[in-house]
Amino acid sequence: MGPGGAGRRGAEAAPPAPPPFVRVAPALFLGNARAAGATELLARAGVTLCVNVSRQQPGPRAPGVAELRVPVFDDPAEDLLAHLEPTCAAMEAAVRAGGACLVFCKNGRSRSAAVCTAYLMRHRGLSLARAFQMVKSARSVAQPNEGFWAQLQKYEEALQAQSYLRGQPRALGVVPESS
Repeated sequence: MGPGGAGRRGAEAAPPAPPPFVRVAPALFLGNARAAGATELLARAGVTLCVNVSRQQPGPRAPGVAELRVPVFDDPAEDLLAHLEPTCAAMEAAVRAGGACLVFCKNGRSRSAAVCTAYLMRHRGLSLARAFQMVKSARSVAQPNEGFWAQLQKYEEALQAQSYLRGQPRALGVVPESS
C-alpha cells in the first residue's frame, strides 16, 4: 500500500470535510453554521464580527466576537434587500476597526453568499458578476436562491445609480469621458 493508503481504497474514502469557512477577500470570510463554533479558527482569522444570516442558527461562542443577526430564511420571498445596507455598513465598520467578518448561514450557500456578494459590490466597488465570481471562486457551493439573486440585481442598480460601482459603464452604456 502506498503512503496514506493504510487500509483505504479510493472508492471507499470519504472526501475530507470542507473547512467551516473560507476567505473571500481580505477580512471577509464565508461559511456555514459550524463556522460560528470554530472558536480557534475565528481567532486565527482575526474575526471580530459574525454576520448570522438566519433566524435559527446559533451565534458565535468566541470571546471578543460580536454577532449581527440578519433574520431571514432561505426563501426566495424573503426581503434580504432591506438588510443589505445596514449589514454591509456594520461589516465595513468592523473591517475599518482592524477586524474581519465572517458571514454564515446554515449551509453557507445562499443567504451568506448573497450578503458577501452585496458587501463586495458596496464596499469594494465590484459589479454583481465580478463580486459573485469572487464568492463562487472561494466557496464553490455558493448559489443565492433566485429571489436573493433578483434582489442583488436591484441592489446593483441602486449602487450604480449612486455611482458606487467604480469602473463600470453608466446606465444606457454611456462611458464617462476622461479629462
